[in-house]
Amino acid sequence: MTTPHEIDLHSEYLRADLFLAMGQPTEAAKILTAVLTAEPENQAALELLARSYFGSAQLNRAEEALTRLVQLAPANAWARRALARTLERQSRAADAAVHHRVADALGAPAV
Repeated sequence: MTTPHEIDLHSEYLRADLFLAMGQPTEAAKILTAVLTAEPENQAALELLARSYFGSAQLNRAEEALTRLVQLAPANAWARRALARTLERQSRAADAAVHHRVADALGAPAV
């Protein structure tokens, strides 16, 4: 049972997912920041945060979230591919190529 000052992290995650699905990535990111403050290694929340930042063209923040996700889960093919795409959007093709190669080796679909 949660106290009045605690947040229900799962409900907040679902609320953020809904905001992202409704095309409001900035609102989703605000919610996920609180979730990740409570659970900094929550990989699902990090992924959704990265998607939110990418969707709102906050590429530096997307890169930070994806880098953390790759550090937590180096074999996460989706995170590798998303990090590569984020780096490409920042005109950093050489940095992106490394992550594309790893994503390919892990079997991530090409984009």
